Amino acid sequence: MTRLAELIPDEASAYEFLEKSRWKGVPMCPHCHDTAVTFIVPSNGTDKRRTRTGAMSARRLWQCNGCRKQFSVLTGTVMHGTKISIRVWVMVMFEFAANKNGIAAREVERRYGLSPRSAWHLLHRIREAMGNDALTMLGGEGHVIVADETFIGGSFKNMHKSKTDSEPVKIVPGEGARHPNPVGNKTAVLTLIDTETGESRSRIVPDVTGASLRKAIADQVLMSRSTLHTDESKSYNLVAGEFAAHESVNHSADEYVRYTPEGIVTSNQAENFFSQLKRSLDGTHHHVSRKHLARYLAEFDYRYSTRGLSDTERFAAMIDRTDGIRLAYRPLAAA
Repeated sequence: MTRLAELIPDEASAYEFLEKSRWKGVPMCPHCHDTAVTFIVPSNGTDKRRTRTGAMSARRLWQCNGCRKQFSVLTGTVMHGTKISIRVWVMVMFEFAANKNGIAAREVERRYGLSPRSAWHLLHRIREAMGNDALTMLGGEGHVIVADETFIGGSFKNMHKSKTDSEPVKIVPGEGARHPNPVGNKTAVLTLIDTETGESRSRIVPDVTGASLRKAIADQVLMSRSTLHTDESKSYNLVAGEFAAHESVNHSADEYVRYTPEGIVTSNQAENFFSQLKRSLDGTHHHVSRKHLARYLAEFDYRYSTRGLSDTERFAAMIDRTDGIRLAYRPLAAA
């Protein structure tokens, strides 16, 4: 962070730094994708230009020689139209890339002098960028897919009386699954990890029944060419036959790793992911609502999938994901 602060001491240098990171030295028009562009030199002879409101801005403008439209490095990105300093954007994005526990909006508010709404909106836009990827299917020949599910949310006994009108129905051993979610007040999450590539994908599912898990897995995995590793949950029986092979470990019998002639069978990768996810949600954010949980999952998926990269490389990859998305405040707050 100290080194980055020295590289971008002001707003003008932050724009130049972002241009190098996003365009890799070759400015490109976001409208027609032409690289024949011209930098518009401010008429006042300084590195700042006067806006239509009379204020001075360090925003660097370019004009496309083809379509003749003007643009900046922010055009067509999640930062488009932002009123927040670009230097703050860059600093916070680097913190997101480097901090495995995430950052709370209140912390960004205090550190960078933003309003609570601006800090909250800023972080959700960064999370939206982290999840903005042209997703390919997981799996393939020789790939092992580890699948496991967990539940995110507070304990029923700790909830306020206004939210506990009726206790959720739980699964009673020997009486069958009367409720597809054994902790009905929590949100079910399925995580898939490709052990060959190290990529993680987490999705909110309505419940942990076989039908729901199969749909989530089929949407993301080349099943017929992959091997599935799970725990002893019978919910995976519906989809197991569609994989090249299915191996499981029996947690109820204290079996967490099993050795076979083909290799090690375990679901520990997913368990480790859940451990980091829950510690961070509890310790950093304390509470995450179901309607915004998907973006938090995308954030932790991104950091897990890029754990082999350095902080600088992870930050550069995050910049590449800012293209082509917008997340306005009003729809986000009303979601």
